[in-house]
Amino acid sequence: MKGFLCLQDGSNFEGEAFVSTMEAVQGEIVFFTGMTGYQEVLTDPSYKDQIVVFTYPLIGNYGINESDFESAKPQVSGVIMLQCTDHFSHYAAQVSLREYLEKWQIPYMTGVDTREVVKSIRKKGSQNACIAAHKPATPSSASLVGQIDKVVGSKVEMYGSGDTHIALIDFGVKKSILSSLLDRNCRVTVVPYDKISILHSLKVDGMVLSNGPGDPKEMKRILLILKEKILQLPTLGICLGHQLIALALGGNTKKLLFGHRGANHPVRDDKTGKVFLTSQNHNYVVDDASLKETNLIPRFINVNDRSVEGMKHNEKPILSVQFHPEAHPGPVDASWIFDEFFNSIKQLGREKLYA
Repeated sequence: MKGFLCLQDGSNFEGEAFVSTMEAVQGEIVFFTGMTGYQEVLTDPSYKDQIVVFTYPLIGNYGINESDFESAKPQVSGVIMLQCTDHFSHYAAQVSLREYLEKWQIPYMTGVDTREVVKSIRKKGSQNACIAAHKPATPSSASLVGQIDKVVGSKVEMYGSGDTHIALIDFGVKKSILSSLLDRNCRVTVVPYDKISILHSLKVDGMVLSNGPGDPKEMKRILLILKEKILQLPTLGICLGHQLIALALGGNTKKLLFGHRGANHPVRDDKTGKVFLTSQNHNYVVDDASLKETNLIPRFINVNDRSVEGMKHNEKPILSVQFHPEAHPGPVDASWIFDEFFNSIKQLGREKLYA
């Protein structure tokens, strides 16, 4: 059926809509620049309630498999593509992208001039939008809030075995972060953020703060206890976790015009001078100027816009990255971040805090 993608700035884009309801489907519109990785994007909890525009012109050509999900179901509110192919080809593929979206009743549009949509987003920023059938509709003017609570787990879960015990604090964690930790032969306890007070009883060696959707300042209510745990344990923050470290230790965050999303963002490590490619998905960044009154120092810098891509602490074993070292989808250039984190745990003389 004929459909319309309607942006809050008044822009309307026509295409073919595949929707299960005649009511307009609302969400925040963002774009993803990767050539591959649509399955991971669709199921990444950080995309909760967002309408994703895929900039690559052909999506779905390798289908959907059973292993590359980042969560149990799609998290996006809608998908915009120029073309979605039915003829997929991959040895592990089980169904087509269309079949997967329709199974979960995720609205999507094809035949949309995605280049023009992205130009609009780049000019006026990420904004509310809606997918409507038959005729244009008006996007909601309400800001998205509460996405973290929609995706966070409800109970403490334990995985793996090994001498090193890591607490993975869940703000909407991707499966691949858990997999990256388990691949390093450790025991992982996934702890929903609202149960962080139980860490004292877990006898953990270190803590990882996960990715997640939305504005990090929605977590103000836990910053005090989060600061306490960060200063007590070797800590690695990833994406939202990176932003929360900054907030907890006295820094600030701000919203980008249209965010960083894709698998090709260059980042420089100020420690080594080396540049590597990263996978990213975020609307908010740490304000560089706000770190001057903290013990946090920018370590990783975005080559394109000079934004803070990661921090280290002057005295404590605290490391954070805005990008995704687990890189699903994306390059594996930054996977060594996990090794550096584990090395900080194993420093001579460091003992279990809660032994």
